[in-house]
Amino acid sequence: MALTGVEIFKMLPKTNCKKCGFPTCLAFAMQLAQRKVSLDACPDVSEDAKQKLGDASAPPIRPITIGAGARAVKVGEETVMFRHEKKFVNPSILALAIKDTDSGDVIAAKINDCLVSEIDRVGQKLKIDALCLINESNDAEKFEALAKAAAEKAPAVAVILCTENVDAAKAAIAHFSGKKPLLYGATEANAQEMANLAKSSGASLGIKAVGLDALSTLSDKIKGFGVEDIVLDSGAKTAKDMLEHNTYIRRAALKKGNKSLGFPVINVAIRDNNMLETLIAGLGIGKYASIVVLSSAQKWKNLVMFTLRQNIYTDPQVPMQVEQKVYEIGNPKAESPLMITTNFSLTYFIVAGEVENSKVPAWLAIMDCEGLSVLTAWAAGKFTAAKIAAFIKESGIEGKIANKELIIPGYVAILSGALEEKLEGWKITVGPREANALPSYLKSRTA
Repeated sequence: MALTGVEIFKMLPKTNCKKCGFPTCLAFAMQLAQRKVSLDACPDVSEDAKQKLGDASAPPIRPITIGAGARAVKVGEETVMFRHEKKFVNPSILALAIKDTDSGDVIAAKINDCLVSEIDRVGQKLKIDALCLINESNDAEKFEALAKAAAEKAPAVAVILCTENVDAAKAAIAHFSGKKPLLYGATEANAQEMANLAKSSGASLGIKAVGLDALSTLSDKIKGFGVEDIVLDSGAKTAKDMLEHNTYIRRAALKKGNKSLGFPVINVAIRDNNMLETLIAGLGIGKYASIVVLSSAQKWKNLVMFTLRQNIYTDPQVPMQVEQKVYEIGNPKAESPLMITTNFSLTYFIVAGEVENSKVPAWLAIMDCEGLSVLTAWAAGKFTAAKIAAFIKESGIEGKIANKELIIPGYVAILSGALEEKLEGWKITVGPREANALPSYLKSRTA
């Protein structure tokens, strides 16, 4: 079980040397208890304490990295059951399945679907994270051919090799040397051989069993063979079983300290019906699956899952924010209108999107309000006339525009009078209350 800050403090040097970056050993201990820092930050901790604290401070679900380079993805490292307790750490990997029985055209199309899946949503780049290559034929040569195609056409993408055939696994994994693939297919029958292959190739190992008891036993067996990076498949196929098994696994690892189940979970969401598959994938994303395998990557399906995943894996205690500055939308000129709003990401992207839709070039001043929306920031005293005036003066925008006019959100029309006092020589105009009214509003100004 996790140690408290005070229990950790008792094992620290208690010198308050500040080498860790904190003013006291107690402050460091409190951060370590919350897993916000690493024990490595303390240079003077004893070897005995390092052993005890290292085990205690390790996340209950082991962090695992799949892939290498810029597109490597990390899973696990979770510390809570519910996101309101503390932010979920590593977003679920979405993996696109390709079978070695698929035609060459289908294989090429799916690899391309993965490569072009990236979208920008509220300032984050979202995409299909990995390719899951499936040895449907159980033929080593066919699986190797698929692995070779994926390695050549998508060399940077993380890869999952799904096979229980040891010979097929050996042939395929050779094409991903140094790229840390996930070898997914260790069972009770092939455990020793798969473990040896995973160790020799530097791969993580996905293990498959039917039921949680069998999974726990297999996990211990695989660890006994010297494999540390493990991904769990409990054999759950239905939505009911996925929800039940994933929850039991997370609870066992977090609440009971069960080391056998303290690893990321993989769910195969593949269904014949795309709508049903999306719902099953959503269940996996929402309930503790670290990897979700999909059959296809249509744009509409991607958007649904990307949005769900992004919402679940953002920090509920820290609003998403964009940088404070004056943004140029549509190559604005000196005569273009100047508008202002807060730096809450969703507010910025909705307003910016509506301005773009209007086809009217404009300046959009984004003010740092700690990620709060307009009304919330105003109510909290962070979007006030004095602060807006100070930001506008410091931004340098006055030297770029011909007319000193500032358009403020309609929801804070009450600020117009005070702003005119704070910004001498400026005209304060109250804009629409809702962003979707901006296109017609901006067009009417140029008519």
